[in-house]
Amino acid sequence: MSEVREQLPVLPLSAGVVLPHMNVTIQLDSPEAKAAVTAANLGSRQVVLLPKVGGRYASVGTVAKLEDTGSLPGGEEIIVVQGRHRAVIGTVEADLSGALVADFTPVFDSAAPSDRARELAREYRAIIENILELRDARPIAQMLRGIENPGHLADMAGYSPDLSVEQKVELLEELEVEKRLEKLVPWTRDTLSEMSLKESIRNEVRDGMEKQQRDFLLRQQMQAIKKQLGEEGDTGTEYRERLDKAGMPEAVRKEVERELDRLERTSEQSPEYGWIRNYLDWMLELPWDKRSADNFDLVEARRILDEDHTGLDDVKERIIEFLAVRKRRGERAKAATAAAGEGEPAAPVHDTRGTGAIITLVGPPGVGKTSLGESVARALGRKFARVSLGGIHDEAEIRGHRRTYIGALPGRIVRALKEAGTKNPVIMLDEIDKVGSDWRGDPSSALLEVLDPAQNHSFRDHYLEVDLDLSEVLFIPTANVADTIPGPLLDRMELVRLDGYTEQEKLEIGRKHLLPRQLERNGLDASEAVVTDAALNLIISDYTREAGVRNLEREIGKVLRKVATKLDSKKAESPLSVDSADVKEYLGKKKFEYEVAERTSVPGVATGLAVTGTGGDVLFIEASAIDGDKGGLTLTGQLGEVMKESAQIALSYVRSRRDLLGADHELSDRRIHVHVPAGAIPKDGPSAGVAMVTAITSLLTGRPVRNTVGMTGEVTLQGKVLPIGGVKQKVLAAHRAGLKEVILPKRNEADLDDLPETVRKDMTFHLASDVREVLEIALEPRPARAEESLSVVG
Repeated sequence: MSEVREQLPVLPLSAGVVLPHMNVTIQLDSPEAKAAVTAANLGSRQVVLLPKVGGRYASVGTVAKLEDTGSLPGGEEIIVVQGRHRAVIGTVEADLSGALVADFTPVFDSAAPSDRARELAREYRAIIENILELRDARPIAQMLRGIENPGHLADMAGYSPDLSVEQKVELLEELEVEKRLEKLVPWTRDTLSEMSLKESIRNEVRDGMEKQQRDFLLRQQMQAIKKQLGEEGDTGTEYRERLDKAGMPEAVRKEVERELDRLERTSEQSPEYGWIRNYLDWMLELPWDKRSADNFDLVEARRILDEDHTGLDDVKERIIEFLAVRKRRGERAKAATAAAGEGEPAAPVHDTRGTGAIITLVGPPGVGKTSLGESVARALGRKFARVSLGGIHDEAEIRGHRRTYIGALPGRIVRALKEAGTKNPVIMLDEIDKVGSDWRGDPSSALLEVLDPAQNHSFRDHYLEVDLDLSEVLFIPTANVADTIPGPLLDRMELVRLDGYTEQEKLEIGRKHLLPRQLERNGLDASEAVVTDAALNLIISDYTREAGVRNLEREIGKVLRKVATKLDSKKAESPLSVDSADVKEYLGKKKFEYEVAERTSVPGVATGLAVTGTGGDVLFIEASAIDGDKGGLTLTGQLGEVMKESAQIALSYVRSRRDLLGADHELSDRRIHVHVPAGAIPKDGPSAGVAMVTAITSLLTGRPVRNTVGMTGEVTLQGKVLPIGGVKQKVLAAHRAGLKEVILPKRNEADLDDLPETVRKDMTFHLASDVREVLEIALEPRPARAEESLSVVG
């Protein structure tokens, strides 16, 4: 570095940096710049170009020679300068003319650079040439090859658009060539990496676009060739031909045409292509205008129902009423249309597509709910489809999934319509009482739109996203119990109860339906195996005590399998007859006993009647007393809150009327234990109060409950017997259990009309409005010494 100090005018640079060996045009846009040029023209025509960054001047400037001056078309003054060498700035002061003058020390690069500097220069030149090649600036690269001096080459970085002003100032202030190049090499290497990545991405995009264009052209050519050969039609043309035959509503057709246009613009390699085709297939396969012709011959409908089902007369009658109403509504609609066609005003009619009634079949398993729906479809001449709702929690199972999800499908209602193939099928919604709800949605809310006649003409499935008319569909929901059907749904339903069969009805069903079906399933015919009525009766009474006939069919099948085995193993000859004496050989020991007499032989046990999810059942209520336990109450047997309250009311009633009831013992120092056996099974319901009062009174009076009597009803603290539900199911259960008498609340007298005639003849019914009437009927006469009969523990 020279120690000579010089002075020259300063031309401040506010927007750029000029390094040595650069030729630059500068606009004079400040008084200081103009004053510096004027001072330079009066002297050596040299200035110090001093960049200003971040509010301060750089510590090093560039001594430059004024090569030319001029003006732009707009009148702005410009100069052309050439950088000569660096200048380490000392002081900067203004002279009398207003120009800034710098005191500086000139700095020149070494004429004999080091080996390290030459090596860095070669690396830098190679990187720069790669950058210029990517920018297609090969002439500039050729010029750089003519620069041998490492310092001169490094200063050419002042032209680079990839370096910031701060980086260029940093290069200007670096006086050593090696360090200057050590800064430039990583900077330019980063620039080259970024440019290479962008170029790679650009090439991939360009190649992909070219491939798509090439594939599209090839596909078009392939389709044209296939069309000429007559091998395959165009996909879009095929869909449009199907669309013309689909009979869609106008709004639906527009949506399908929009998706079809998308399909024709989409590449077959795109995932969307498959999704659109799947959607179009669903839309075109739905029965938009296909209907089954309704058969409203009520005589034929009744014949079909009687042929398919034995018993259930009240249910069949309601179905026939439904068909009759539907027939008359259709006739009125036709008459109104005809009148309007003749110029007369049409009479106002209700919607002919539905009656507004949602007939719901409620009953225990095995009573024939599903098969009854099939019979209704056969009687009407309609297609039949079944949708199982048991256990679903996801609303999308009803409304469908949105098409944005992978693997999306329409809901079960749309799938059932596609399966039926007509827009007016009979769709059975099985187990609607077992629909749940959680964070995935509430399916019962979606079912409201499906079942409500006021809404289902415009049902919207999330997958189809168009209005679907369900008003012509005959929905028949089924349930085991009505209590768990969601309230809003229940409000729109008309419940038709199938409470179960009598033993005589089961015998008829077994003979006419179950036995022929099981003969066929086990490869037998009526000439090879004969099952007598006595055998069927024994199976019904001793092996299948149920409301329906599902287990009965299972036991008949078990007998016939063993018959088939005997015939095939030559252990018996055809025809093989199965009588009551043979049933034990085929089915083993009997599964059910008439245990009422045994259970009620001691005081403290009453026979109650209850309704469960599987139909009516007999319920034993047991009571015992424990001395010295301060008169409390213990309840066992998985009792729900309602039954616990019934037990508390029963005990309070007995305590408050101890003298009237003739109790032999004081209750204040005794704990009463009430137990309902089968403790693993939860029990609840408002009909056990009468049986609990009877059991406790039987215990305290020593009078056993008569073994032929069953009872049901709720009780108040004043001893009033309240009405209950499920009378028919409870009475049928009592009949199956061998009971001969049933005590019912007085206000349930009208329900006796629902009972089969055979049951009314076989049983005696006692109607009670007060608990004392119940006790008079239910309890045996008082023994001579009641104390000996009292069950006391401890």
